[in-house]
Amino acid sequence: MKNTGEKKNGSKSMANKNSVDPNMDMTDSALHQLFMNELKDIYWAEKYLVKNLPKMAEKASSLELKYAIESHLAETEDHVTRLEKAFESLNEKASAKKCDAMSGLVEEADKTINDTDDGSIVRDVAIISCAQKIEHYEIATYGTLRTLAQVMGHSTAADLLAATLEEEKGADQKLSQIAEEHINEDAKSERK
Repeated sequence: MKNTGEKKNGSKSMANKNSVDPNMDMTDSALHQLFMNELKDIYWAEKYLVKNLPKMAEKASSLELKYAIESHLAETEDHVTRLEKAFESLNEKASAKKCDAMSGLVEEADKTINDTDDGSIVRDVAIISCAQKIEHYEIATYGTLRTLAQVMGHSTAADLLAATLEEEKGADQKLSQIAEEHINEDAKSERK
C-alpha cells in the first residue's frame, strides 16, 4: 500500500508538520511580512556598517585588529550583495528600512571608543567589545532570518542567509582570538 502521508482519519501526518505546502503562497502571510521587514532592517544595517567599519579600523592601534576589521569590511560588502540576491530570490526589490538597533550600536561604539585614549591598547579593547556587540546582533538576526526562510520554503534565501551567518560567527571568533591572545593582557598594564 502506498503511503500518502494521510492517517486513517484523513488528517496529515505529523511527520510533515515542518514541510511547506508548495501550493501555499507565503507572500500574503503575516510571517512573510515580518521576514521581509527584518530583511530590510538588516540590509540597512549592513550598508551602514560598510560606511562605519573603516572608522573603527582607523582607530585601532593593533595591526592585527585593524586587518581583522578591514577583512570583515570586505565580507560585509559581500553580505550586502548576498542580501540583494536574497531579495531577488523572493521576487522582491532590495530596499532598506532604518535599523534602530544597528544605529544605536554604532553610536554607542563611537562614544565608547572616543572615551578611550587615542593609540592605546584600551581603545583596542573597546573596539573589540563594540564590534562583538555588533556581531552578536547580526548573528541573532541572521540565525532568525535563516530559520524563517527555511520554515517558509525560501531555500535560496535560507542558503544565502546561512552563508552570511557563518561569516558573522567567524568574525566574532576572530575578535575573541585577538583579544585573548594579547590585547586584553596588554591593556591591564596600561595607565591613564
